[in-house]
Amino acid sequence: MTTDTAALARYLDVFPEWLRTLGEDAGALGGVVGSDAPDEVRSFLAAGLNYIFKSLDLIPDGIDDLGFCDDAFVIRVAAALAVEENAAAKDGVLGKLADEAAEVKEFLGDDYDRLVTYVRGLKKGAARGRTVEDIMTDTTVRGAFLSEVSAWAAEYQVPSFTRDVKTLIKLKAFLSAKLA
Repeated sequence: MTTDTAALARYLDVFPEWLRTLGEDAGALGGVVGSDAPDEVRSFLAAGLNYIFKSLDLIPDGIDDLGFCDDAFVIRVAAALAVEENAAAKDGVLGKLADEAAEVKEFLGDDYDRLVTYVRGLKKGAARGRTVEDIMTDTTVRGAFLSEVSAWAAEYQVPSFTRDVKTLIKLKAFLSAKLA
C-alpha cells in the first residue's frame, strides 16, 4: 500500500477524473453487457455495474466521493478481469478501464488482491433483487438492468473530491475495512 505523501499526491488528479467519467464509463460498459460479447466478458461487467446499485443502496450520504471512487475501482477491476478472461475483448472503453486497473493496484498495494477477490465474488452476488446470473440469462431482467444503468449514467452527478492526501488515506481505510 502506497503511504508516501508524494506518491499519493498524483492520485489527487487521477481519481477526480475517474469520478468525472464514471457515468460515461458505466453507460459504455452497459453497452458491452447488452452486446454479443462473450459471456465471460459480459458477466464480469454485469457484476461490476450491478455493484454500483448495491453501493448506491449501502453507502451513507456524505461520503459520495469515497463511495463513487469505490465504484470506479470496481468497474476497472471488473474490466481487467473480463479482459483477462478474453483478451480479444480489449478495445475501446473496456480496454481503457482494464489498463487503468493497474493504477488501482499501485494505489492499493497489498489490498489489491483482496479487491480482485471481492470483484470475482460479485458474480455470485445480487443487487436490487437481481443476480448476475439473472442479468445474463433473462432477457427481461437484462433489459430492465440496462435501462437502469443507462438512466443512472445519464443522471449521475459528479461528487466533489477534496484534493487532499487525507482524502486518499480515508479512501484506503474505507476500502481496507470493506474488503474481506
